[in-house]
Amino acid sequence: MPNKKRVKREGVLHGVSAITDHDIYLFREGNHFKLYDKLGSRIMKVDGKQGTLFAVWAPNAEKVSVAGDFNGWNKTSHQLSARWDGSGIWEGFIPGIGHGTVYKYYIVSRYDGYAVEKSDPFSLHCEVPPKTASIVWDLSYKWGDNEWMNGRRARNGLNAPLSIYEVHPGSWRRVPEEDNRHLTYREMAHYLSEYVKDMGFTHVEFMPVAEHPFYGSWGYQVTGYFAPTSRYGTPQDFMYLIDCLHQNGIGVILDWVPSHFPGDEHGLVYFDGTHLYEHEDLRKGFHPEWNSYIFNYGRHEVRNFLISNAMFWLEKYHIDGLRVDAVASMLYLDYGRKEGEWIPNEYGGKENIEAIHFLRRFNEMVYENFPDVQTIAEESTAWPMVSRPPYAGGLGFGMKWNMGWMHDTLDYFSNDPVFRKYCHNQLTFSIWYAFSENFVLPLSHDEVVHGKGSLFGKMSGDEWQKYANLRLLYGYMYAHPGKKLLFMGGEFAQWKEWNHDESIEWHALQYPFHQGVQKWVRDLNCLYTSVPALYELDFSNEGFEWMDFQNWEQSIISFVRKAGNSSEMILVICNLTPVPRYDYKVGVPEGGFWREVLNSDAGIYQGSGLGNAGGVEAFPVPAYGRHYSLSLILPPLGILFFRHEGA
Repeated sequence: MPNKKRVKREGVLHGVSAITDHDIYLFREGNHFKLYDKLGSRIMKVDGKQGTLFAVWAPNAEKVSVAGDFNGWNKTSHQLSARWDGSGIWEGFIPGIGHGTVYKYYIVSRYDGYAVEKSDPFSLHCEVPPKTASIVWDLSYKWGDNEWMNGRRARNGLNAPLSIYEVHPGSWRRVPEEDNRHLTYREMAHYLSEYVKDMGFTHVEFMPVAEHPFYGSWGYQVTGYFAPTSRYGTPQDFMYLIDCLHQNGIGVILDWVPSHFPGDEHGLVYFDGTHLYEHEDLRKGFHPEWNSYIFNYGRHEVRNFLISNAMFWLEKYHIDGLRVDAVASMLYLDYGRKEGEWIPNEYGGKENIEAIHFLRRFNEMVYENFPDVQTIAEESTAWPMVSRPPYAGGLGFGMKWNMGWMHDTLDYFSNDPVFRKYCHNQLTFSIWYAFSENFVLPLSHDEVVHGKGSLFGKMSGDEWQKYANLRLLYGYMYAHPGKKLLFMGGEFAQWKEWNHDESIEWHALQYPFHQGVQKWVRDLNCLYTSVPALYELDFSNEGFEWMDFQNWEQSIISFVRKAGNSSEMILVICNLTPVPRYDYKVGVPEGGFWREVLNSDAGIYQGSGLGNAGGVEAFPVPAYGRHYSLSLILPPLGILFFRHEGA
């Protein structure tokens, strides 16, 4: 630890630092990605005295003090000193305070006499909102997930089955007997682990857990980028939740928000009396749609901050993947803006060159340091090569949400089956671009909010048909190339639109139709994760072959999924009308017995019970260009999965 010259003034020991000259060199060139070990509050001993070292970047400050419960919130008594190297970092060691100390920085700017109390951008823990102070915290925790961490590369790989259960921690399950309170991280750990394991999902994706002042933002308006929200417990409580999921063989993905931040005074905005983290020009630095600020991705220190944050969650919290929110808003300078409300790039285009560089660098650093995790882009446009490596001209993400598939498929299923033959292309078009990216098929929280209703509510028909359609939709998603994501409540056909202030509708499971949908999703997960043909070649056209996609008149499609290193095949047939089909010919690539392994119309799922008595023998009768064919009963609004078992 460098020790220039220690001087004690007004309770602060100056000249103590955890920052080396090499740290400053990396910081200035935009390549310091472990700033969480250097900035913020660090508990340590100096000259035999326990205390806390504070360090904060505020280059345009005239004065910076630490105010907190330890000094009666005195704004001037404990002043930090600016480093001699001109880096803009202020630091100082305060003896006698440590774990649990509540504090803020009081910053007086060089400009216009601006003075403000700010929470620590690198705070590890925060007060429970609506309070906004930071808390000195020791992140020590004894992990028990060695087995998961040592083997997770195979579990997170692109050729592995990924069935993701998306969860909002505050509304997954509540306690009505206790004033409808949400569960704590520790309470959730066992309930969620047991449920997800029983349902067969491979991963949980948490909506943003970083500290956010407005609960109604669902975590997408972040102020404490390094602190899991204290609404549900401490950092160690959140670690316990992750640890428990890992010990049950379940991966954890975090929703990460580097695209914008809110204008709350205690947060990052106008941090030292200048636009430190955001652009000064609102045409480049402000989202009119979200009423939030855009990071200045061209500033080295800002890139340091954001990439360090990503590395922090992966290192300190053992996170298995980062789903990056609103990537399109980062890539396009005209996102959400009208003509004249944005500034073109240096070449006159609308692409945000600085954001492109940031995203590539972020992905390079993640995969260089954590090759056994994944980054996933929520990118809603046709931006090319999102999930291709930077050295090939891509953005470097491991995967990308397939928003086109989601929109087209939900539109299709909302149509009355009488009219589906006129929009058959909505169902089949996704295959033509399915292998252009490494896609995740998302049925996320975004589809069940803002008046859109529940997934169940989007289905057409009477009550029976709605449940049948929903089972068919899920079956089609699991059969379609791409990894899977389903938002909580969808797995048992929640009636209502999601409300972040309420629990999902667990009471619906007292009814047989909802039990049937839940059992169907459980069985889909079981088949999907146990049969390589359904996941191994998700991102290669070698893993998919149409049998017939042209029967628009009857709204029937059939295709085969294949494994990589074996002859394993799964045949999938969808009947997208409520009319059962008898003696329906389906061409297949091989003769022999095809066992019916799943049928969405089975009685155990509350279907009508039509099926094929466990399987069908393929005969050498040509159909649809194939030398062999099956004669099948196709149930109404049903999907069938057949596994080829040979002669």
